[in-house]
Amino acid sequence: MTTGNLKHAKEKKSRKSKQAVVDEQSPLLPTKHKDDAGFDEFDGASFSGAVFNLSTTIVGAGIMALPATMKSLGLVLGIAMIIFMAFLTEASIELLIRFSRTSKSASYGGLMGDTFGKYGKMLLQVCILVNNIGVLVVYMIIIGDVLSGTNSSGVHHAGVLEGWFGAQWWNSRFFILLVTTLGIFAPLASLKRIDSLRFTSALSVALAVVFLVVTVGITVFKLMNGTILMPRLLPDVFDMTSFLKLFTVVPVLVTAYICHYNVHSIENELEDSTQIRAVVQSSLALCSSVYVLTSLFGFLLFGDATLDDVLANFDTNLGIPLGSVLNDVVRVSYAAHLMLVFPIVFYPLRLNLDGLLFPSARPLTFDNLRFASISSGLIAIIFLGANFIPSIWDAFQFTGATAAVCIGFIFPAAITLRDRYGIATNKDKILCIFMIVLAVFSNVVAIYSDALSLIKKNSSPIE
Repeated sequence: MTTGNLKHAKEKKSRKSKQAVVDEQSPLLPTKHKDDAGFDEFDGASFSGAVFNLSTTIVGAGIMALPATMKSLGLVLGIAMIIFMAFLTEASIELLIRFSRTSKSASYGGLMGDTFGKYGKMLLQVCILVNNIGVLVVYMIIIGDVLSGTNSSGVHHAGVLEGWFGAQWWNSRFFILLVTTLGIFAPLASLKRIDSLRFTSALSVALAVVFLVVTVGITVFKLMNGTILMPRLLPDVFDMTSFLKLFTVVPVLVTAYICHYNVHSIENELEDSTQIRAVVQSSLALCSSVYVLTSLFGFLLFGDATLDDVLANFDTNLGIPLGSVLNDVVRVSYAAHLMLVFPIVFYPLRLNLDGLLFPSARPLTFDNLRFASISSGLIAIIFLGANFIPSIWDAFQFTGATAAVCIGFIFPAAITLRDRYGIATNKDKILCIFMIVLAVFSNVVAIYSDALSLIKKNSSPIE
């Protein structure tokens, strides 16, 4: 989450009765402050608002890559891995919450600093910057592709607005992203409390469900017409290379569930902070259900033709009545979903950058100039990246997955194995060793596979 070192003097069930000691070096402040009357009327976030905010953090662009994991793993193993990763994510977050309460750290960064010192906290901050900037640039690139179109391998794929109105100056990529940035991203990013985004988060989850419902409806229709073939249930493994390739889906699954950087922020704003575990479990149950259904019906619909980004499959003729209308519904709902996910991912990005640049400054929420400067600078960087480096998808997929693995598994496991307060059980330590081995091994295999594919591609003879 963020990098503050907020210390709670007492942990009580009600936020209203909780006495908090504010460290002026902390860059975040979801709690009250006597100098800011605007927070005095905030009595704490609701359970449902917290669930929607955490669910929105989880469900981003990763949902579109999950059907492709079915192509690699097969339907049975693929669904089993999605469910397994949900349980593993819950376990890693539970470790963070438990150790945070013991050390009285109210942020992920504070816990890393308490366990490994300032360099541990800085390492976490850098990982969050790499992960979140990469994710947000990819979000903006996809929004541009969906609304204004894109070129791939010399083929132009028309965007939704281009398809409706033809090529116009106002539906060009640059103008669409400029309007989206100024009209949607900037206003939502200016909100200082994450709970203020609960309604947009609820709408974002609803839009993800719209995508799911349309996909399910199309698949059921084609099943009834007998135009869908029997999907592959298990992976095709015929040598060591094909076996190792199975592990390349792990970074994708980890990225799909990454939300650790927002857990403390949401907990700090809860009216009853003891509900955070229930919030995490409810969010993971909701998101894993959406993931399983999206992967199942997406793979059933497109089979081995499923692309790495399943949204690209909806750029073709579905062979059903009103197919073009449903294509547009899917693409527009997904683009709108990403627009509303943007501020949730942006929130911890801003706070961690502030903590990295101004570790001794007063909380960011009380310095309007610093708040506006950091927000504007980050939005400008993301906007420029999406407009002028649109080929960064693979690079950010690599760096994002690597950083996400550290944030989601390696750092929580390292905190537990360090066990500064002697509260880790043998079961915890075995689980943490497993998480580190899985994370490191899968990423090494992914890097090796990507490098090998690149070498083969460059060394292939040109006809």
